[in-house]
Amino acid sequence: MLMNRAPVLTLAFILALFISAGQTANAQDSDDVVRVNTTMVVLPVRVMDRHKQVVTGLKQNQFRIFEDGVEQQITYFEAPSNTSNTPARSTDQPLTIALMLDVSDSTELKLQEIRSTAQSFVDLLRSDDRVIVVAFDKGFQILSRSTSSRAEVRAAIGHLRPGGGTSLYTALSATITMLDALGGRKVIVLLTDGVDTSSNGATSETTLRAAEQSYVSIYPIQFNTFGDFSDNSGRETYGAGDFGKIAHVTKNGEPASEAYKRATLYLRLLAEKTSGRFQFADNPKNLANSFSRIAEQLRQQYTIGYYPKNKLETSKPRQIKVTVGEPQLTVETRKSYFYKSANR
Repeated sequence: MLMNRAPVLTLAFILALFISAGQTANAQDSDDVVRVNTTMVVLPVRVMDRHKQVVTGLKQNQFRIFEDGVEQQITYFEAPSNTSNTPARSTDQPLTIALMLDVSDSTELKLQEIRSTAQSFVDLLRSDDRVIVVAFDKGFQILSRSTSSRAEVRAAIGHLRPGGGTSLYTALSATITMLDALGGRKVIVLLTDGVDTSSNGATSETTLRAAEQSYVSIYPIQFNTFGDFSDNSGRETYGAGDFGKIAHVTKNGEPASEAYKRATLYLRLLAEKTSGRFQFADNPKNLANSFSRIAEQLRQQYTIGYYPKNKLETSKPRQIKVTVGEPQLTVETRKSYFYKSANR
């Protein structure tokens, strides 16, 4: 458990916190499916050439957006920046990054590396990007509110403390809900080994569905902790509190190798369904490189917004297609979203 942990925050409290801070909150369905509640659809878009190289320098009139086969009018456009020192973007569509850090017992031996590389990652972001720091073990805690203050964010990361258990699904579900209450582009950078041992209610299936039907791009970094807790016989244990237990099993009794395979698939699916990127880091250098690549990828994205012509609500996802005027270029973006009118 985190030292000096504040009480675990409820979803209602989190939403109230951001509403009272002057953010515009969106309504949420009573079920566990989080849906877009805004009249403007805002898409992160990445353009690649046939050699898989990122293409920048395109103009708004070179893009076309189709929703369920009907062309839409682009009303917001932002070209990618090349450095973290690029002048501030329009305040109409800010970028909010939720930095979710696993501080469960399985990451205890890596905690100093996590602090250092996470703080370096924050320094690579644009000056007006807003950051939220979330730590989770068997509970979760918001260590910094949405802020562009780098000093505040670095201080929050410095306060990370190790805990026990891993409620990854619960923490991710809460973070997605929190971000869906904010305007603009939203990103989750999720550092974890991906093995959940403590969630109650939220599951891999419900969080994958919520992620796919939310308005958030997720960038998971799977930090290898599998070999950290082994004895001389080569038998791995899972978690700092489990020394001496039978090897090759998690706290839930699942074979560790199977748990890690399932965790990897889950994290890859999170990235795939939300137009994010999956990274794997098996040492401190690779962890730093993973954070650096994510910061670069965020700077390489175009941001395109439109107001849907179809104002009728349905229970089905709307399909999105973005094209550019050059046949040799490919576009990567969200494939679908759920529409709900802002008046509801």
